[in-house]
Amino acid sequence: EDGTKILIKGAPDKVLENCQLNAEDNKFWYEQIEKMTSSGKRVLAVAIIEANKDKKELNEKDLDTKAEILGLLGLIDPPRSEAISAVKECQRAGINVKMITGDHAGTAKAIGIQLNLSNTESVLTGKEIDQMSDSELREYVLKIDIFARTSPEHKLRLVQALQSHNKIVAMTGDGVNDAPALKQADVGVAMGHKGTESAKEASEMVLADDNFASIARAVKEGRNVYDNLKKAITFLLPINGGESGSIMMAIMLGLALPMTPLQVLWVNMVSSVTLAMALAFEPAESNIMTRPPRDANASIISGFLVWRIIFVSFLFLIGIFGVFTWSIQQGYSIEYARTHAVNILVVMEVFYLLSVRKIEPPQLKIRDFIGTNAVITVGFIVIGLQLIFNYVPFMNTIFDSRPMGVEAGVLVMMCGILLFIILNIEKLIMRKMGKI
Repeated sequence: EDGTKILIKGAPDKVLENCQLNAEDNKFWYEQIEKMTSSGKRVLAVAIIEANKDKKELNEKDLDTKAEILGLLGLIDPPRSEAISAVKECQRAGINVKMITGDHAGTAKAIGIQLNLSNTESVLTGKEIDQMSDSELREYVLKIDIFARTSPEHKLRLVQALQSHNKIVAMTGDGVNDAPALKQADVGVAMGHKGTESAKEASEMVLADDNFASIARAVKEGRNVYDNLKKAITFLLPINGGESGSIMMAIMLGLALPMTPLQVLWVNMVSSVTLAMALAFEPAESNIMTRPPRDANASIISGFLVWRIIFVSFLFLIGIFGVFTWSIQQGYSIEYARTHAVNILVVMEVFYLLSVRKIEPPQLKIRDFIGTNAVITVGFIVIGLQLIFNYVPFMNTIFDSRPMGVEAGVLVMMCGILLFIILNIEKLIMRKMGKI
């Protein structure tokens, strides 16, 4: 055949610009593109240019010659079912998911509808972004969730526009062109499989499985870690507050100390630390992904936690000092009274641990009361260690402890149960007041 043929493949609107078409044909092809993209297909156009027979090298000037369109290719790449679920979960958690893509606006809109994005009525294209000032883009960026035909510059401007509203922005990407936006974002997330090295280096996180659902799981895990850290603080501070408060009260009243320094060291180093470790293994609470995001500048010690620390410290103070005073009044020696005080502290710690596991909802189910395997394990460990503290002779010598009788044991156990009941009543009251 005469001549050399140059084949062109690319975005349909760009390819059609290089084709010689009359108005009727042009309308036909754009109708076909609209029809294919509206069903979520990614569309490619293929065209041909007739060149001279002796043509050996290609350059940009060759594309100035009007091409003849051969047809359109529609590629089906539907979103994964787990991605749709993950988007829904993120939205419930107060996270606004936006899609920034280089695809055709029609394709982007169809995929956005399949993903159940919040704002799918309008699509902002790269051309429209180019015509906007930064202030105009800041106004539109919160109203629109789908951005199509975008370039690296557009992605960077979109991230900056979101950050101008004091939003914490997480950006996903895989290519070299995504690196500026990934670097600008508060949390850059690169793809581990198909991501380029430059994208990974510009990011704070790398998705090993290239799955958006992993981001939702990471958010859930991060919230759980934060929750468990708060629980550990809320657990340890009241214990120390109750210990120090009971000692200070004894000093102010001119009474004997309810615990010796060595006994306080035993409680802090053995039971308190052991029980607190169980909180690191607490599973996520049922409502963890329905809460709104916390304020990034907010303190980990909320108003409710301050109240809880003061309130529980007071209960521990009453328990320790009350049992110690009761023991003295019943005629027990100072050694027995101190043993009772140490045991009431440890038992209250165990029951407080069962309560602090669930900060928000009251615990009315048996499983909520029993706890996880980690809680059960450390509970048995602490009980075993406390039995050694009470009844092994050499421990009695070291810590000046004494074997505890049935009467004192029942009183100590009842105080622990009473603490658990009081704290659950407090949760109900605080929930009705809207504090938790």
